[in-house]
Amino acid sequence: MAQDSVDLSCDYQFWMQKLSVWDQASTLETQQDTCVHLARFQEFLRKMYEALKEMDSNTIFERFPTIDQLLAKACWNPFILAYDESQKILIWCLCCLINKEPQNSRQSKLNSWVQGVLSHILSALRFDKEVALFTQGLGYAPIDYYPSLLKNMVLSLASELRENHLNGFNTQRRMTPERLASLSRVCVPLITLPDVDPLVEALLVCHGHEPQEILQPEFFEAVNEAVLLKKISLPMSAVVCLWLRHLPSLEKAMLHLFEKLISSERNCLRRIECFIKDSSLPQAACHPAIFRVVDEMFRCALLETDGAPEIIATIQVFTQCFVEALEKENKQLRFALKTYFPYTSPSLAMVLLQDPQDVPRGRWLQTLKHISELLREAVEDQTHGSRGGPLESWFLFIHFGGWAEMVAEQLLRSAAEPPAALLWLLAFYYSPRDGRQQRAQTMVQVKAVLGHLLAMSRSSSLSARDLQTAAGQGTETDPRAPAQQLIRHLLLNFMLWAPGCHTIARDVITLMAHTAEITHEIIGFLDQTLYRWDRLGIESPRSGKLARELLKELRTQV
Repeated sequence: MAQDSVDLSCDYQFWMQKLSVWDQASTLETQQDTCVHLARFQEFLRKMYEALKEMDSNTIFERFPTIDQLLAKACWNPFILAYDESQKILIWCLCCLINKEPQNSRQSKLNSWVQGVLSHILSALRFDKEVALFTQGLGYAPIDYYPSLLKNMVLSLASELRENHLNGFNTQRRMTPERLASLSRVCVPLITLPDVDPLVEALLVCHGHEPQEILQPEFFEAVNEAVLLKKISLPMSAVVCLWLRHLPSLEKAMLHLFEKLISSERNCLRRIECFIKDSSLPQAACHPAIFRVVDEMFRCALLETDGAPEIIATIQVFTQCFVEALEKENKQLRFALKTYFPYTSPSLAMVLLQDPQDVPRGRWLQTLKHISELLREAVEDQTHGSRGGPLESWFLFIHFGGWAEMVAEQLLRSAAEPPAALLWLLAFYYSPRDGRQQRAQTMVQVKAVLGHLLAMSRSSSLSARDLQTAAGQGTETDPRAPAQQLIRHLLLNFMLWAPGCHTIARDVITLMAHTAEITHEIIGFLDQTLYRWDRLGIESPRSGKLARELLKELRTQV
């Protein structure tokens, strides 16, 4: 290995001197000398590539400080570019110089330089001399015709790829797997060049018939990074192909979204919605295979955070964006609902898929009762094809949390006996792991709190302490318990809905928010309520104003 390194260094110095001589003179003798040495120089390039690919960019320049000069001289020599595989090997060597994540201006400048050299190689090809003579005769400089030549080459290759895709099993007219792989490798450093977009798109949508993926992983990674950073703009069909063909790219897109959500302002669903829509994931998730991966990553996040309200809210916003994309793409579902939610009852998924704003308000109560019946059967009776148990049914239900959030309002605005179906729905939503007996106890507790709150709504004088006592919030019960969270949300709903509570709302929240965790929970509840009211168009002026004022005040405190 040490001897190989010494030999390569000696060869490097020899070829650097040769290239300098060839570069400085264009006589017949230098051209003949170039041609005599082409085979040996190509073999040297192969050895260089084998060495360079094992190093990062910084290490390369430490060992070969003038490597950029050597490669540049070779790239501007038409004899070298025209010989056998030298052009391809030069491209491989240049790709080794690129910094995937440039840390300073020097590295960024190097990346730009490499892209420029690669653009020259692709545009010059073997026609450099002939094209130059012709264009000079017309009065054009190389700077005028190279970009157009590159653009035409890209369009030609893209057209060939589309024909390759349409030819299917016609092997005589199909592009070879080796050429497809080579094209994808060549594209890696050029991906952010606008003129190369058609070729990138054509490579992504061109499916071969080989049992294994033939495009280079580096190509998928580079395209995905450019898409995530908005450095290129591809049609959705190409993005879908990218994420279907390269699972790590889809996973990275989800992690990129999670990073944005974590670094953004907590409990702000409007901003979360913007991030989600900007990610293109809801649109791509119209394909069931992508939806299932995205959904599984959300499930993992939910389990890792022990059902954090922020994760539940994010899943609900994503599902809402996904349903909108699904309807926009096609009013008729291209895939059966079973392909998106394979472990739950199709009839339950179909009911939940309805947007509350598309259901007349007079039928909300009836729809909620129907949802409760289907869920209860799936959870307790294990009928209607449910195979995943209570948590699977709950995971489906939280996707469409808009319905769950309407339950409390329906219960508080009705003077009639609280329907058992709605009480069960609330108890299940907040504590899906409970057994029948424990859930029945929660239902009794919630029914008693509802009775106290409705009785107080008819009182002429209300105090924050009375409301807290009525809701049982002053007891020594663990405030983090799901039943206590449910009762807090009932109390907050009542406070926003009952006009007599508006004057004591701040006192109520002061009594409730005795920990930072509960304060964040209240902020999340208010933000989610305003977001849903805005979507459904059911916000009352007084309640909306109060909720916004409280939300603003609480955000300044945390």
